[in-house]
Amino acid sequence: MKPAFALIACLAAAPAVAAEAPLPMTYGLFETAIAHTDLDSCPAQLAKKDAFCRATLRHDEIHVFAFSREGDNPLVGFASYSFDDLAAHLN
Repeated sequence: MKPAFALIACLAAAPAVAAEAPLPMTYGLFETAIAHTDLDSCPAQLAKKDAFCRATLRHDEIHVFAFSREGDNPLVGFASYSFDDLAAHLN
């Protein structure tokens, strides 16, 4: 599925889904809709057993998303770092 189509489909379905329950952020949804890069390791603040991290760039910050390796790979953590402070947070 093309990313633009997937995003449009998610947005179109959002009102119906929101009335029932919040839609959890899973890695499958994130991977399809958000441009990102894979990280070899998570920053110390997000490092957890059986988790993996992905990063996005926006303005002068790097946003890191941590996902569980279990089940549907739900989002289990999030942190933002300025470019200047990032080196201090990496393992």
